[in-house]
This record gives sequence, C-alpha cells and structure tokens, in this order.
Amino acid sequence: MEKAELRVSITAIVVNYNAGALLGECVRALRSSDANVEVMVLDNDSTDRSAENLRNLYGTSPGLEIAFNPSNVGFARAVNACARRIKTQYLLVINPDCRVATDTVTQLRAALDDDERAALAGPAVVDSGGKLERAALRRFPDPWKSLVTVTGLWRLGKWFSFFRGVPVNAINVPVETERVDAVSGACMLVRRDALEQVGYMDECYTMHCEDLDLMYRLRQAGWHCLFVPMARAVHVKGVSSASRPLWVHRQKHLSMVRFFQKFQAREHSLPVRWLVYAGIWARYTLLWPLVLLRR
Repeated sequence: MEKAELRVSITAIVVNYNAGALLGECVRALRSSDANVEVMVLDNDSTDRSAENLRNLYGTSPGLEIAFNPSNVGFARAVNACARRIKTQYLLVINPDCRVATDTVTQLRAALDDDERAALAGPAVVDSGGKLERAALRRFPDPWKSLVTVTGLWRLGKWFSFFRGVPVNAINVPVETERVDAVSGACMLVRRDALEQVGYMDECYTMHCEDLDLMYRLRQAGWHCLFVPMARAVHVKGVSSASRPLWVHRQKHLSMVRFFQKFQAREHSLPVRWLVYAGIWARYTLLWPLVLLRR
C-alpha cells in the first residue's frame, strides 16, 4: 500500500496475537465510530486464525488493511512498523481485546485538538463489569511509589499524599479532561508529530512498559498526556497472553527492570538500585505460582 498524503484523520493500529473473536469486536467498534477512522491490523503470527477470520469477514473492505508478520516481533516493533507506513495526523494504538464506544475517538481527538502540547490522550478504560482499570490513570513509577503500590499502602494516599503510589485512588479520578502522567496503553490516541519527535516506541521492550516509556519520553520532550474521562473503552484483559502466561509474566518484569535502568537508576545509589532489582524479582517469584495456577 502506497503512503497516504498527510491529512487530518485517524488510523487505528491493532497489533493482534491470538485475540480470537475479540479482534472482530474491536474492529467492528472502530468501524462504527462517529470519527473518520481507518484501521490497520497487523497480526503477530497468531495460531488461532483470528486475523484470517477477520479477513474472510471483511475481504478488501475500504478503510481496513490486514497484514501478517511471519513471526511475533513484539508489540512495540509492530506498532512502529505500522506508524512509519501511515501518515495520518493521529494514530490510535489499541489492543485487540479493547472495544471503544461510538464517540470515544471523537472525544480523544477533540481533547488533542484543544491542547497543542498534548501528545497523547487516553479514555476511561474499564473492565467488562464497568470498573475503571488501575492502568487507565496512573503516576510514573519510581522506587518509593512502586514500594507503596506493591505493599498496598497506596490506598492510604487518599488521606496522606506521602503514600501516593502508581495507581490513582478512585476518589481522585477527574471528571473532566486533565493532564496526567500516564494513561492506559490499551487505548491511546497519539499525535504523529510528537511520536516522530521522540523516536517512536522503544523496541527493546518485548511487551509491557513500552507505553509508560513512550509517555515518559514525551514528558521529557516537553509534551504531556491527557486523561479524557468522557471517552470510554472496555478492555478484556489477558486474552492474548492466556496461551503463554509464564512467558508474559517474565517479560513484564524484564520490562520493569529496563524502565528503571533507562530512566531512574542513575539517580539512586547502588544499594537503592539493588533493592529495586531485588523487589522486582521478588515480586516475580512470589506471583509465579499464582500465574501458573491461572493457566
């Protein structure tokens, strides 16, 4: 496909891996959006034929492209490959197990149009029961915030700011569009100019934390992120990782290590650094049996 001319429109990038029927639901919701959304699906060598089924359903439908990787190259690399090919002003990076409301993309775009230094906007991402996911609105992690989050002390943050962790307490969730550290990577509308400026997503992350990394670098470059609570998206977590939960569990913790090493390790003494690494791998070890039981 030839590169399109730059225009004020939106392309949704859906990186698929074994999302099953949820991939079809994601694409149907995007195509039902009241915004002008083109959809690019890139399949990362799924084994469940979800992308093939989608192609059989839609064929060569205008505004939808389905491509296939011969191997699983990881989320960040797949997103970058799509982003470098398409030239729309905004890119909606969305998980295949995420479903947007009809006006969600319009709400996100309006928020970015109204704030020229906003690089990225995220909706209120809720689970199947309608509960706001913790990742939908969060602070950047650091050693202290991570400690109070892991121990559960972050819940005291609604009374004592000293205990504010990575999650934002439900009582503090804004009701209007607001600048925040980070939103959910499951659904985020990104300004192309900002993404190009910071060099796209870091492909050294296999999965997890690549969204936080992007938002952190955007902040360093003078941009900011927006949380748009009026926009809604439903996220069914864990579908793509269900076939290999232990591998995913390990990748998540390797990504935590990379994020800390890349942005924060040099700011702390050697003992603090070792405590952080020990904490990450202690968490990995403690949760490993629970992950195994959920298989």
